[in-house]
Amino acid sequence: MRPHTSRTQLRRIIVLGNLLGGIVAFVYFSFLESTAGMFTATKSLRRGQVLYFVVGFTVIATISWLWSMNWARPLELTALPPPPGPEGDALRRRALRLPFVYAFHSFTGWVLAAFVWPILWPLLIGNFSVGQALRQIFGITVIAGTTTTAFVFFAVERVWRRRLPDYFPDGYLSAVPDVPRLRVRTRLLVVFLMLGLVPVGVLGIVALNRAYALLNADTAAAMAIVQNLIMAAGFLLVVSAATALGLAAFVANSVAGPLRLVQEAMARVERGALDVRCPVVSNDEIGEVAEGFNRMVHGLRERELIRETFGKYVSPEVRDEILAGGTTLEGALREVTILFADLRDFTPWVEATPPAEVVRDLNAYFTEMDAAIRGHKGLVLQFIGDEIEAVFGAPIPDPRHAESAVNAALEMRRRLEGWNAGRRAAGKPEVRHGIGIHTGTVLAGNIGSSERLSYALVGDPVNLASRIQALNKEFGTDVLVSATTRAGLDGAFDLTPLPPTRVKGKSVDVDVYALA
Repeated sequence: MRPHTSRTQLRRIIVLGNLLGGIVAFVYFSFLESTAGMFTATKSLRRGQVLYFVVGFTVIATISWLWSMNWARPLELTALPPPPGPEGDALRRRALRLPFVYAFHSFTGWVLAAFVWPILWPLLIGNFSVGQALRQIFGITVIAGTTTTAFVFFAVERVWRRRLPDYFPDGYLSAVPDVPRLRVRTRLLVVFLMLGLVPVGVLGIVALNRAYALLNADTAAAMAIVQNLIMAAGFLLVVSAATALGLAAFVANSVAGPLRLVQEAMARVERGALDVRCPVVSNDEIGEVAEGFNRMVHGLRERELIRETFGKYVSPEVRDEILAGGTTLEGALREVTILFADLRDFTPWVEATPPAEVVRDLNAYFTEMDAAIRGHKGLVLQFIGDEIEAVFGAPIPDPRHAESAVNAALEMRRRLEGWNAGRRAAGKPEVRHGIGIHTGTVLAGNIGSSERLSYALVGDPVNLASRIQALNKEFGTDVLVSATTRAGLDGAFDLTPLPPTRVKGKSVDVDVYALA
């Protein structure tokens, strides 16, 4: 809502709300309050009453409106959202106080009206009565004034709530100190008392006054008093019903409206939208619920960010299984298949290529290889320079982990060929790599310091897989599979046996197979 629009609406609420209340009070006290005397008032006196009311209301309403607008001027002249610091805090407090201040200004106008009408007007026409003045002062301030003030407060609050989020982009209204809080229970209790007790009390006072007047009245006066009682009762019934409907609607909306915003935001979150922010439009219990909802959604966004970030380290299936508590990352002995991949002639390539291009090409290569490993239920444990270490069968058990690793190696080969085709088209040299695959029992789990952990494998099979990968240089191959891995396959792969070879750290020869 634009500032000019809200200012115009607030002006209308102040003027029309008080005008309506003033007309009701004027009609009642001018034409229904006096019993038999109302029928003897001259037309010129009534015209003077109307003129006096118009002038008096105009003066009082203008004072009240100028007072309110001047008080709210800093809110309209400030760029939104308010700046941080004491100046911004003062503006935010002023924004929260606005409905209360406007209501106070309206009530002050009614207190002034209680002097202008019951006291000043009778003195001007020479018909002052202390009893009648006290009765009218009570009716104008306590009955009409409080009712109109409540109407102005709830109407202003309804309009102003659309602007409050502009002053509180973070939504934390409850954190602002030194501002009044109209709790939901207090709000409902006050309106219940006004709607339930005030009309009954006014009708009782009217009936009692007429009953006392009847005690010493003759027949003609008694008839006039009874007719006046009927008119007053009917008038008060209509006014009370209209007031009850208006205030009930405002109060119901002041509670149901914010709850509906929370409900709509909850429905969007249920549909998977985590960019939702529920507008916080009050500092009562419902506002605190909206703030708590926003904090909850912020936490969900952080969890989703962690989930998505975690998904960059493991496959989505592994991620979801771990986050759901379906597996543990504590140390355990696992039979797994380990894959090592290493780029060939990496050092000369780095020395002949600009660093930025090396990093860009390495990232592109790792992206392709990582996708192949993930696609076959593998987990990339780490990127070490130009080398990849991956595991199949942990942390989520996979009974076909050896087959998954070999399939991943075949896809890595295909992806490398496709990537090299693009490099050839761009005039860049091709890149080659060697892959070694070995199956064995290792200790798998979170390993590291108290501040930083990583999922790692410990055991001789890890070293042997790395050594097998290095044998690709000796045999001129690109993928080598150990005998233990071959034993876990179903024979569907074309494997060529190579001569047994001694590797560093082993006292016996190792049988390896080239993957066609």
